[in-house]
Order: sequence, then C-alpha cells, then structure tokens
Amino acid sequence: MIPKDIIDKIFETSHIEEVIGEFVHLKKSGSNFKGLSPFVNEKTPSFMVSPAKGIFKDFSSGKGGNVVSFLMEHEGFSYPEALKWLGKYYNIEIPERELTDEEREKLNERESLFVANAFAQSFFVDQLEAQEGKAIGLSYFSERGYRDDIVKKFQLGYSPDQKDALINAAEQAGHNITFFTKLGLIKSKENGDQFDFFRGRVMFPIHSLTGRVLGFGGRTLRKDKKTAKYFNSPESPIYHKSDVLYGIYFARKDMMNQDNCYLVEGYTDVISMHQSGIENVVSSSGTSLTNGQIRLIKRFTPNITILYDGDAAGIRASFRGIDLILQEGMNVKVVLFPDGEDPDSYSKKVSSSELATYLDTNAKDFISFKTDILLAETQNDPIKKSKLIREILNSIALVPDQISQSVYVKQASSQFDIAERTLISELNKIKRTKFKKERKEGGYNDEDTLDLITPPDQLPEKAAVGENLDSQELDLLRLMLLYGTYGVEIEVEDSNEQVKKLEVPVVQFILDELAADGIILTNEIANEMIDEFNKAADSGIIPDIKHFVNHQNQKINSLAVDLTAEKYIVSENWAKMHNIYPETEEMKLQRAVEEAVWIYKLRRVRLMKSDLEIRLKNNLPESEQSVVMKDIIKYNEIITVISNKLDIVVAK
Repeated sequence: MIPKDIIDKIFETSHIEEVIGEFVHLKKSGSNFKGLSPFVNEKTPSFMVSPAKGIFKDFSSGKGGNVVSFLMEHEGFSYPEALKWLGKYYNIEIPERELTDEEREKLNERESLFVANAFAQSFFVDQLEAQEGKAIGLSYFSERGYRDDIVKKFQLGYSPDQKDALINAAEQAGHNITFFTKLGLIKSKENGDQFDFFRGRVMFPIHSLTGRVLGFGGRTLRKDKKTAKYFNSPESPIYHKSDVLYGIYFARKDMMNQDNCYLVEGYTDVISMHQSGIENVVSSSGTSLTNGQIRLIKRFTPNITILYDGDAAGIRASFRGIDLILQEGMNVKVVLFPDGEDPDSYSKKVSSSELATYLDTNAKDFISFKTDILLAETQNDPIKKSKLIREILNSIALVPDQISQSVYVKQASSQFDIAERTLISELNKIKRTKFKKERKEGGYNDEDTLDLITPPDQLPEKAAVGENLDSQELDLLRLMLLYGTYGVEIEVEDSNEQVKKLEVPVVQFILDELAADGIILTNEIANEMIDEFNKAADSGIIPDIKHFVNHQNQKINSLAVDLTAEKYIVSENWAKMHNIYPETEEMKLQRAVEEAVWIYKLRRVRLMKSDLEIRLKNNLPESEQSVVMKDIIKYNEIITVISNKLDIVVAK
C-alpha cells in the first residue's frame, strides 16, 4: 500500500499537461490543451486536457479521467503502478517493501512479463562488467565509437555465449521461467532442454513510451554467414512490433520540440545520431513501416524526414510505406546520404554541426524525390514515363488535404512538362476509381445512394416524459462540480418577517433544495457524490473538482470527468479580435442553477403523476380512485407553480 499522504502529494505535484505531453503532442487552446487522440486514429484533434480541472477527455473514444487514469488507460498500468511512475517522474520518494509470495503470485501476467524483461535487461547490462562481456560486448561498442554515456543511456548489454546463463540467473533470483519463455528470451528444444535464445549477442533493449522494456534486438558478432545477423524478440502480450519504434522513448520530447521526426533503418543508426546530437530520431528496426508506427509518430509531430543510405532497391521498396504516411495527412521529406554512407557511418565522419547542416540542406519533399528516382529509371521511354506519372498521381491522390494536392500537381506539371489540367483530370479519375472501390468494399454498389437518413421505422421509440431522471440529476451534479463555491442568492425571512436576500454557495443551494423535498437521486454514482458533498458541507468544506477527479473510486472519477470536460471553448483572442463575447453559463449562473433545480423537480413530479395515472387505469376500487385523483390534482397544481417559476408552459 502507498500511504495516503504520499498519494495526495503525487496528485498535488502532478501537472496533467506535463505528463500527457510526454505521450501526446499538445497545443494550447485557450486555457486548455488539445491534440490528436492517442487511443483512436483521427485527423482532427478531439483530445482535450484541462490543467485547471486536472482532467483529460478524449471525445473520439469517450475515455477521460485524471493524470493517473491516463497512465492506466494508455500504458496498461495498475493504480499503484501509475502512482509509482508519477512518483519517479516528479522525484517523490514512495516507501517500498518486498512483496510477499502471495502478492507476487497475484501479479497479473502482463506485469510479470515486464518484470522478466526488466530483469533480463539488467542482467545483460551487468555482463558488460564481466570478463567475457568486456572482451566481446564492450569491445564491440567501443569499436563502433559509442561513448560510455551513450551505452548507459540506451541500456546496451551483452548476452553471454552460454546455454543457460540467463536461465540460471533468473532461477537464482526467484523468477518464474515461464514468463521468460513467453517473451522469447528462453527457448526449448524438442527434448525439453531449455537454452538462452540471445546467447553470444550484443543486446539492444526496445523501450515503450514510458521507458519500460518491451523486447530486445540481439546482434551476433560471429562471421558465420549462416548465422542471422539480428534476432528480435517475438510478438508477446506486451510487444507488438507493428506499434513500436526503436528509440521513441528517447526521441519523443525532441520530436515535439523540433516538430520533426527522423526515420532511420536500424538500432545503430538511432544510437549514432543521438551521439551526434540529433535526438529526434527513431527506427522501424528493419521492418516495413506500419500504420501503427506512423500514428505513433503523428502523436508528436506531423512531419517525418526519412534518411536513406543510397540503396536504390531499398528506396523503391519503401515507397509503399511512404504512401501510408501521406495517407495519414503527414508531411514527408527525404534525405539521401552519399554513396556508401548511412546515418550511422556518416554521423561518425562529420561533426555534429556538419551533420545537422547536411540534413537541413538536403531534405527534399517526397513527391519530388520519388519523381527524380523514377524518372532516372524511364530512360526517356514514353510508356515507362506514362506509367511513372500515374504512380506519382496515385501517391498524390492519397494526400487528404486538397491544397497540398494542388501544390503537388503544380510541382509534377513542372517536372514532367505536362499541362496541369491534364494531370488534374487524371488525378480525378484515380480518385473516382478509389472512391468506387471503397464503396464496393463497404457493401455498396454503383446503384446505391449514400442516404444517411434513418428510416422512420428504425428510429428508437421516444421515451415517456419523466421516465428517465438521469440527465437532470447529472446536470445538477455538473453545476456543483463546476461552480460549487460560487455564490447564488436566496430569499429568506428575518425575525420581523421581512424578506431579504442572502448569498449561499451553489453546492449548499442544491443540497438544501434536495433535502427540503427529501429527494434521493436515482443515479447510484451521482448519489454517492451527493453524500460526499453533504458530509463535507457539514464540516464547512466544499470539495472541488479535483477531489472527485482524483477519487480512488474509478466510477466517481470517470463521471466527474465526463460532466466537466468541455469540447469547445471560445478563444479569448478570437473574442477580442471579433469583439464578440458570448454569454457564458457562469455569467447567468443564478438562473442556470435555479432552472436546473426546478426542471429536475418538474421531472420527478411528472414521473410520480404518470405512475398514478397508470394505477388509475388498472381498475382501482372507488375508495382508492378518489385518493389517486386528489394526488393527481395536487401534482397538476405543483406543475403549474413550477411552470410559472420557469416562465414556460408545461403540458400536464
């Protein structure tokens, strides 16, 4: 257990925009921040962070919460794990104790796999201090020119060239070997004998966004051509290659600061670039670029610069991946290194400033680059050139932004010396073909219409008036959360029966109105929150939003976020520029609170009246009918009083 005072300190110290900013590229939006959802793929930002309220809300996926629940949702942490991550991030010491055997057994599989990877990573690092590790592993890193601080930063290591070095170490430390097997760190032969999978290799840990080890890459130092140069961890419950980029943990901050991401091929390219001062660099680790990897980059920057080593076949093969990047609406540039050079080798030949200058001056937009590459292959053959033009237009058709498409078409027109109108006509044909294909795959045919109007017979039945009090109850709760300490006026009689106005907090006003009529909310979670308000009010304290947003009851936490998250906020700069200042709820708070209370009471009265009317239709005895009729008349009178207060006409 983490002591409550430590938990409180973590929440008080944490800045939600700082923490989420480690994982999502946030931009200021009024008093809030916004960015692209880290949970679903989207092109228009709908992910909002409110520092004042200490909450985030993703309007695309519906997820929301506080800084802890973000880490739990995004990283799969348990509640204590998220608190420990924040404690480490803000240098808050959390008292630790050794887990009992029973507690260790209760660790879920996912966490146990992370523990196994962390042990293996530490074991591989420690081997660089052993005789074999120094002679082979550390010597290899020194030959590559890696400084000690870089080796330490990337947690590079060595796996001894022994059958069971890791197995023995893990067993001696009390670990369950099963988890190491699931991670591919340990393999089994047909006869059941187990062995270290990465033995005799230098090790490159692959980190998550939060720095946890997901898997490993292992490079052999043997010259035997039959031995695979690299082994990588297999897919596991915590390692999905298509959603991971090597170096993202070390690059994410600089990707946001530089608003650009350099994409390279291998582990050593990333490490050498870092040593040369270029830190906004990641690698797909030799695999074809995937949508998941592209979206991971997009969360930090919309700009990608791909670094090529001059291998024509490799460049040609990468075009499909770049088309995927264009399809995501991202900006792609390309840098081609001199013949025989790659990011690793070139960064060692030049100074840091020379490398940075080379990258800046040689960056070329992808469409132009692709055109130059393919034009060189046509050898002035008209048929090949025609095919090339269509290939370029296919790439342009993937760009979702119309303005960008126009710019690329104009550029292609100049490069190919073909009328812009001709290219636009051909581009439209490609887009129409693409649209028809998508419609067909979506279950439509050419005769179908895209009618989005729901047929009347498929519409949901309209709920009876007053049948559901949920929305009104939640609106009352929303006002209490947002404006709890704000003052509203009430009228009271003094000892001389003189009416005078008195200001009370919004929370007190609503609590008194509910208590006056003995109302208990029907929404279970909302009622729990009302109980907390009541208990706090008895002590003269009004809980603020963060009390509920940081609540350990996840249902309360989630409801508080949903009620207080605002998707759209008018920018102060926009309001000043246009001299338009819309009336806010805060400006008309008195009326808003009163209406919320009276509308809620109206709904309750109509619900009770509706129940009586149903009873009346069920052949009640005459003696009961008269009582029910009197109650219905009474409720009608109450409805009239409420309608007058609301200044509306209410159907009885």
